[in-house]
Amino acid sequence: MSRTYLKKATLTPKSGSSDVHETVKSILADIEAGGDAKALEYAAKFDKYEGAAVLTAEDIAHACAQVPDKLKDDIHFAYDNVRRFAEMQKNTVHDFETEIVPGFVTGQKAIPVDAAGCYVPGGRYSHIASAIMTVTTAKVAGCRHITACSPPHPGTGVAPAIVYAAHICGADKILAMGGVQGVAAMTFGLFDLPKANILVGPGNQFVAEAKRILFGRVGIDMIAGPTDSLILADGTADAHIVATDLVSQAEHGYNSPVWLVTDDRALAETVMAKVPELIADLPEVNRENATAAWRDYAEVILCADREDMATTSDEYAPEHLTVQAADPDWWLARLTCYGSLFLGEETTVSYGDKAAGTNHVLPTSRAANYTGGLSVHKYMKIVTWQRATRDGSKAVAQATARISRLEGMEGHARSADARLAKYFPDEVFDLSADG
Repeated sequence: MSRTYLKKATLTPKSGSSDVHETVKSILADIEAGGDAKALEYAAKFDKYEGAAVLTAEDIAHACAQVPDKLKDDIHFAYDNVRRFAEMQKNTVHDFETEIVPGFVTGQKAIPVDAAGCYVPGGRYSHIASAIMTVTTAKVAGCRHITACSPPHPGTGVAPAIVYAAHICGADKILAMGGVQGVAAMTFGLFDLPKANILVGPGNQFVAEAKRILFGRVGIDMIAGPTDSLILADGTADAHIVATDLVSQAEHGYNSPVWLVTDDRALAETVMAKVPELIADLPEVNRENATAAWRDYAEVILCADREDMATTSDEYAPEHLTVQAADPDWWLARLTCYGSLFLGEETTVSYGDKAAGTNHVLPTSRAANYTGGLSVHKYMKIVTWQRATRDGSKAVAQATARISRLEGMEGHARSADARLAKYFPDEVFDLSADG
């Protein structure tokens, strides 16, 4: 494979990360032991907020009243799209039963988890869309109780638009608490909340580490690192659109990688010239994030042809993958490792992030090699069942007894022996492990 780096990253998302494990572990233990009071203590320390932890109906109504009608309309539009997509996802999972052998019936049943905890970032940016993505899918899945948790702003509380989005999407409770303390409150069932069975949603490195530590006691969607995006572009692509899309994702954070993979050197060079100009035109915080991300983490890779481009993309396994190249159907059939795919100039990662319907909680740090993003299925347990007539169990019992003895598991074998002896007392079976 021919691959030339016209721009090579000097850092990886892990380069600047500090070891937060012990800090998070200590906070979680502290809150589990100290309960509500200790969680409120950490909220006052880290969130600089001393208001009520759980929003009342009056709090929610007050926040909703502050959201402009135009924004409410946009939130409803995005919510409807995400809901309809989630409903279609749910329809792909069916309960069924099948007769494996005559008289022996097995089946599958999809059961939603009881309680979901949805973390909605609200620090540097207020992630309205994250409330829509996480709460809506939990509601469509059929979770009995959904808690939305978001960091409050000092003196004012959770951003009104986040409250509105969580409320209309189906959150049963809204928790004004951020970071580790918010994750802990949902997991441990503080403030009279049910203990969460699953934690979902993006967050900073402390939130991600808390989910990592708690995984096993509670389910999680995934362990997320900094967001990353890759664009596959050939000579037919519009350099300005490509550059704009790279910058739009670099603004997420100082350590958010963006990658351009192309087989056209002229396009690559034009994009590389345009990106700094576009970054310079952003608001201050966005500009600082994008500047650092482009300088330290971005890469521009020149490949020989589209097959090399596809191979490179699959190796990177990006969270977001955009194709701005000819023959989109070829790319759709060929590409295998990505969180979400955006085909053609007419769509963009920003659409998926906000309002198109597909979920924006996606695998980062090459986790797309083995998993997809948040979906209705993440909130559901796919369980199995079986039942049999006595005649139906006959062949299964014999095979079970012999396999168990071959494995050295005599107790398992005897549970099959006992049934054969009871149901077929006049028959003799060869249940030994010998050939």
